[in-house]
Amino acid sequence: MPNESIDPVFQLIKSLTRSEKRHFRLFTNRQGSNEGLKFLQLFDTLDQMERYDEERILVQVPAIKKVQLANLKANLYRQMLASLRLYHAGQNLDIQLHEQLDYARVLYNRGLYQQSLKMLERVKVAAQQAEMPHVALLALDFEKLIESQYITRSLRGKADLLSEEAVETVAHVAQEHALSNLALRMYGLYLKIGHARNQHDFDRITEFFLTALDKIDLSNPGFYEKLYYYQAQVWYSTITHNFRACFRYAQKWVDLFEQHPTMREQQTMLYIKGLHNLLISLYNMLYYSKFMEVLKKLEDFAADPERRTNPNTEMLLFLYIYTNRINSYFLRGRFTEGLTIIPALLENLDRFQVQLDSHRRLVFYYKIASLYFGSGHYNKAIEYLTKVIQYKDVSLREDIQCFARILNLIAHYEAGRDEVLEYQIKSVYRFLGKMNDQQQMQVAIFQFLRRVGDIAPDQLKEAFAQLKEELIRIAANPFERRPFLYLDIISWLESKIENVSVQEIMQRKFLQMK
Repeated sequence: MPNESIDPVFQLIKSLTRSEKRHFRLFTNRQGSNEGLKFLQLFDTLDQMERYDEERILVQVPAIKKVQLANLKANLYRQMLASLRLYHAGQNLDIQLHEQLDYARVLYNRGLYQQSLKMLERVKVAAQQAEMPHVALLALDFEKLIESQYITRSLRGKADLLSEEAVETVAHVAQEHALSNLALRMYGLYLKIGHARNQHDFDRITEFFLTALDKIDLSNPGFYEKLYYYQAQVWYSTITHNFRACFRYAQKWVDLFEQHPTMREQQTMLYIKGLHNLLISLYNMLYYSKFMEVLKKLEDFAADPERRTNPNTEMLLFLYIYTNRINSYFLRGRFTEGLTIIPALLENLDRFQVQLDSHRRLVFYYKIASLYFGSGHYNKAIEYLTKVIQYKDVSLREDIQCFARILNLIAHYEAGRDEVLEYQIKSVYRFLGKMNDQQQMQVAIFQFLRRVGDIAPDQLKEAFAQLKEELIRIAANPFERRPFLYLDIISWLESKIENVSVQEIMQRKFLQMK
């Protein structure tokens, strides 16, 4: 039986707000009486369901036969999309412009060429002002089609102008695509490997990045060309450990939207993603005061009753606010305090389960596990680390997969679960063997934990101190610092040496840093 995770009609209905549902019912009224509209009966039935149940639909709406259900759902889906398009048209300039392009086509088909050209001119000007060259290009192509047929007798004066406009617009569109492709490729690399693992990674990624940028002319960039350029730089800097450069370009990203308030309204998702990347760079730089300043800006934006809202924006605000709230607890070493937000976090993970991709869910599970580990709740940490470890696609964020296994091994050791420690050691050993590249820190920790059971109790403190010194030496290599971004093993070792909690060690470091 299908469920809500795979049935698109059910998913769409569950994503609707109350006002969108009300608008849909009014929208369907325009077609006549509701009583005869089976797809509206289907809508009401699905709206009342917690989970998709085809058999229940057929029982509750006897007028619908099983053979009709597929077609009715397809019709309902189209009607809902049409209703949503109309409902949100006033807040989406691109929807309005595409609608006017459709009207221009209708006028052209009726032989009203001058009216069609006037509408195309308005579309073109509005698109250019809104930094939408792809829409402007559609209007230009249509203008050329009409003018090239000599039906307006105005080609002589417009031929050169239209050609020049088209060439310039195509150049901007091509450059936008080149930069957006580069930003997407860099983000894809980040999802695959996280941070550069060695000099080979760094050289390969840098060569690819700089070669792509060589083909870009930024002498007269538009809004989106700047935006995609900053995005590409942010991901490149993140992958190559250059957190200062990441901060610089993330700030430029945010500033670009601050300088263009209209764009901030039209592209809210990209604005708040810029704030999130700025927060991540500040977290990696341990710049706490600036971090809290930007986090407040993000939270204030979320709380603004005047801002535009839709399910996608709400999901992203949840994602970015909770990610960075957890990071604020990590910076201060306030793990136990951080546990207070887990119930609301889990509730929202369930609420946004359709929209959240696997990568983001894995990161949340790892962060929850780290909160539990830092607060000394090792069995709860193991519970959430297991969710990461059991994810089938280990190629997704291989770094998190690796550190989850190492932290899981440490958590088993701390929890005194000796009966499964040997199995965990073998599991980590197998995973490390499959990895494309093992880092010295991972190997050193694994080897230590593998032999810790044979170390006499009175020699444990000295063994912890020796491992700490070895890891400090390893961390001196820039490419070996990556693991410490995910697993503060030094603080854990210090807690074992001093016989105090990890929280106490990290809180002390935070106070020294201020």
